[in-house]
Amino acid sequence: MIPFLDLKKVNQPYEAAFQEKLKLVLDNGWYILGKELEIFEKSFAEYCQTKYCIGVGNGFDALVLIFKGYIQLGKLQKGDEIIVPANTYIASILAILQADLVPVLVEPKLKTYNINPNLIQEKITSKTKAILVVHLYGQLAEMAEINKIADQNNLLIIEDAAQSHGAATNSNNFKFQTSNASNVTLSDPEAFGEELSGAKAFSFYPGKNLGCLGDGGAITTNDSELAKVLFSLRNYGSEKKYYNEYIGVNSRLDEIQASFLNLKLPNLNADNDKRRKIAKLYLAEIKNEKIILPFWDFSENHVFHLFVIRTKNREGLQAHLTQNNIQTVIHYPIPPHKQKAFPEWNNLSFPITEKIHNEVLSLPISPVLSESEVSFVIDVLNRY
Repeated sequence: MIPFLDLKKVNQPYEAAFQEKLKLVLDNGWYILGKELEIFEKSFAEYCQTKYCIGVGNGFDALVLIFKGYIQLGKLQKGDEIIVPANTYIASILAILQADLVPVLVEPKLKTYNINPNLIQEKITSKTKAILVVHLYGQLAEMAEINKIADQNNLLIIEDAAQSHGAATNSNNFKFQTSNASNVTLSDPEAFGEELSGAKAFSFYPGKNLGCLGDGGAITTNDSELAKVLFSLRNYGSEKKYYNEYIGVNSRLDEIQASFLNLKLPNLNADNDKRRKIAKLYLAEIKNEKIILPFWDFSENHVFHLFVIRTKNREGLQAHLTQNNIQTVIHYPIPPHKQKAFPEWNNLSFPITEKIHNEVLSLPISPVLSESEVSFVIDVLNRY
């Protein structure tokens, strides 16, 4: 069996070091908002070339807190409209609703699966205050065009980067150079991470390119005013214990998860490179007219969190792969506007979104996939 993602194999190399980290955390006796989180926030901010990183409980909370932070600062108000891609994972939309804001769905480009900048303008009204950009499957959206639209209409930009850890805006060759997680530098500071928005939300769910051993998330930003509010909001709205400035929540990246992320962060670029290598093989060697391969310009703008193909007869192709002991996953079978949770949207028509959700199939791709396994997947696909 070739599993879709073998998390045990992904995390096994860190086992001994993690046991040491766990003992260190236990010996310190400090489990929340401690030294490991401080190290990770500094390291991840430097990795992303941003001033601030705020560790939170999960990627969903990261998005919600960004919206609530902007509401607290008066830059958003409850009831404001937020533009969001129609084909995103439902968490992006739920976060908007959780903050008492209104999602406005926009179709993606069929070529990239990311939001179509050409369709954003027609959805902007006097109530539109922000664009939530989702870098789906690990590929950056067209941020230059989206930024122009935002500038012209005085809109905030928030990025859902839950699937795009390490994706770069150009093809410069950046490498992570660090001997320990508290001293993170890039060989070329311009190569990655210029903050294209007010804030980015990251998820460290175990299956992500940078995943922990449970739920975890973070927000990065260069906005000192927003960062100050977010550090408080994640901790009951408190900057000083028992003194509450805001109506906050409890959403903190704990010491154990932060310690594990500190071990894995130095290897993120190398892991992403392995994913890109597999993607190049898939793109070069899968030759079957029944299979539509994803678009990639071979720059650093894609970290291949997922390698997503399309086919007219998805059920047949998935069955063929299953019969050959290759596990696949559908990301995602039902578009948000067709979910039972949103009956008011069920009659809406988003044909490109619906086509994507009806045809996509995700192939195995991970840093621990062997060359022979990749070759076998390619062979089985070509025989379909």
